[in-house]
Amino acid sequence: MKPVVAVVGRPNVGKSTLVNRIVGRRDAIVEERPGVTRDRKELSAEWVGRDFTVVDTGGWLATDDALDRQVSAQAERAMAAADLLLLVVDASVGATDEDDRVARLLRRSDKPVLLVANKVDSEGREADAWALGRLGLGDPWAVSALHGRGTGDLLDEVVRLLPDEQPDDPGSQVLEEATSDHDRAKGAPAVAIVGRPNVGKSTLFNRLVGDERSVVHDMPGTTRDAIDTLIETDEGPLLLVDTAGMRRKSRVGEGPEYYSLVRALQAIDEADAAVLMIDAIEGVTHQDQRLAERIDAAGSPIVVVLNKWETLDAEARAAVREGVADRLAFLGYAPVLKISARTGLGVNKLLPALGTAIEAYHRRVPTAELNKLVQQAQAAHPPPNCRILYATQGAVDPPTFTIFASRNLPAPYLRYLEGRIREHFGFGPTPLKLRVRRRGA
Repeated sequence: MKPVVAVVGRPNVGKSTLVNRIVGRRDAIVEERPGVTRDRKELSAEWVGRDFTVVDTGGWLATDDALDRQVSAQAERAMAAADLLLLVVDASVGATDEDDRVARLLRRSDKPVLLVANKVDSEGREADAWALGRLGLGDPWAVSALHGRGTGDLLDEVVRLLPDEQPDDPGSQVLEEATSDHDRAKGAPAVAIVGRPNVGKSTLFNRLVGDERSVVHDMPGTTRDAIDTLIETDEGPLLLVDTAGMRRKSRVGEGPEYYSLVRALQAIDEADAAVLMIDAIEGVTHQDQRLAERIDAAGSPIVVVLNKWETLDAEARAAVREGVADRLAFLGYAPVLKISARTGLGVNKLLPALGTAIEAYHRRVPTAELNKLVQQAQAAHPPPNCRILYATQGAVDPPTFTIFASRNLPAPYLRYLEGRIREHFGFGPTPLKLRVRRRGA
């Protein structure tokens, strides 16, 4: 396994900016106010030929606030799992009481620690960096994460202190966490967990992963970024993507919330399947419907999950089922699971449903069998004033079929053909695309 470098410190000292500088791309959301980063976010990095994992963490705070305690706990979990720690301090502000508390925590650790004095944008500010030596973590490394000043020397020292790479532990459930396109290419299908804010996405994510990997709190908007975790399941490896809650664009402001929306939409477009979580207590809302339309347009298989099902009585459950049938009628192929992410009720059905959907998403059928089926369908129910000549599957992800006919086929007839193809080949919970090309009879 690659060595792990955790970037820690109090809020708003430039940790995410430094992480972006290390990985060479803007993967971590950056905003000039505290509290933007909340979950641990692990990214692949490389310097002078040495690969390692860098972990961006939320700001560590010693407060009684429930959400701040969870964010701090995430940072402490990252510290415990890391091979090397980078404590980032804002040199322009100087060492604060919170910096002192984090430094005391790190001094008790048996891990090597580098003190990073950030926002040293010029030689004239280097005196501010040396004043941080009182934290008792050795000489500070003066850098400007925003402009790149001093980061090369810092990374040279990081690589020097890294331990040798260790072989993977085959018994580990969490194999690797990553968000870059390079890491996605390792072959594991990606599953995006999407939904409105506060419907239980992070709770489900944590239950599937088997680790408190994302911050869970009853305040909407806790998750700000897309967090990916590769896990081993009975269905094979899956890359789970926990996304931020998606609201109507008119309610999305600028800054981190906007970038959260962009990352969530990107996760949908790149996913092999999507889990659409709906709060069963509220039922299918207009926003749920619009989000389902967005996933359907991306061509991803969808598994609809009605969360908090255990809280409903028989009458409320019937109303929710009616809402699904009415507002999500266009997802008639998608399975609908009733679960409780908090208690685990019904969650065991989710991974098999995803496995079935993903397999069908990549499936290609024999051309001869496809044409035999289409001709049988045409004989049983001829299209109006038209003749189908032949058909072929032109693509997968999702399965896409081209129908060659003497004239354009009406939409109801295309739905008829889609149903026959879906039933015969067992495509189940994955979308199909049918296209018509006119050819002379």
